[in-house]
Amino acid sequence: MRARGFGVWLVLVAALAPCAMTAETPGPSPAPPPATPVASAATPAPPRTTLIAPGVHLLPGRFVPGSQPDGNSVVLEGRDGLVVVDTGRHAEHADALVAFARAAGKPVRAVVNTHWHLDHVGGNPRLRRAFPGVRVHASGALQEARGGFLAEYRKQLEQLLASTKDAGAQEPLRAELALIDAGDALAPDEVVRAAGAITLAGRDLRLGLETHAVTAGDVWLFDPATRVLVAGDLVTLPVPFLDTACPRRWNDALGRLARQDFAALVPGHGPPLDRAQFEAYRAAFGRLLACAAAPGPEAACTDGWIADAGALIPEPDRPFARQLMAYYVGVLRDPAKAAKLCG
Repeated sequence: MRARGFGVWLVLVAALAPCAMTAETPGPSPAPPPATPVASAATPAPPRTTLIAPGVHLLPGRFVPGSQPDGNSVVLEGRDGLVVVDTGRHAEHADALVAFARAAGKPVRAVVNTHWHLDHVGGNPRLRRAFPGVRVHASGALQEARGGFLAEYRKQLEQLLASTKDAGAQEPLRAELALIDAGDALAPDEVVRAAGAITLAGRDLRLGLETHAVTAGDVWLFDPATRVLVAGDLVTLPVPFLDTACPRRWNDALGRLARQDFAALVPGHGPPLDRAQFEAYRAAFGRLLACAAAPGPEAACTDGWIADAGALIPEPDRPFARQLMAYYVGVLRDPAKAAKLCG
């Protein structure tokens, strides 16, 4: 038996309980069989930040065996404090952001969430507790997700929990449920309704807003001083995560990102890309959509993605990428799903 629902979100959870529920949901498509995470089986070291440009630091997301992923976080230094873009999912990730701020001697003044997926907003409650004056900026898409995708996901988690007797396997399921139940602590204080210039923590930035791309509302951030573009899940490796996406409008959004004057692009998952690497990703994405729209075998689309984006995917990660893409080609070929998510 295999979990059904949130694609990559449940891939790793399903690995904890491979004989879990089979309930259908009205939104997401069936998840692929339990996959082996790309991270090492050894106990991971605490996440560490790296400097990617003057005053801009990356806290990489990661896959931990038997657990869900964290997205990348970016910390920007301002005159009045710090700006954090995305807060991860797990406590260890959010705590690393808090520790960075404490070591820097600066408060986190603002959080920008690129989208509502839990691996990008899950650290919001911990940062709110650590820095009570912080203001969270995001699109308003979380509200709809709480009554739709996240509500369905919660039901799936409850079913997994009920069928899982091992206490160790129950712990991450309970943690995931607690994240969903955090409710308003995940939500924005300032709703991003349009693209434009903004000053956060004394740093001049520009926010972009895409609708019905990866989610109903995707925010990206551009730092003119360093020409760093933080794209969120509009760019993800080793594959695009299509569970809540409108593929056609996502492709259009990539075109708008290409028009930004960036020197480095930080994806939602994976290492920073230069412009040539981003253009390779964008071309691979477009060819993937074209392949999925054609009548050929699904395996050809998976092979095509690995060939087109292969230079961006480390060799050890390619089997995992291949398994995920085999699932996502099926998602792309589901016209009812596309119609629902394209607004």
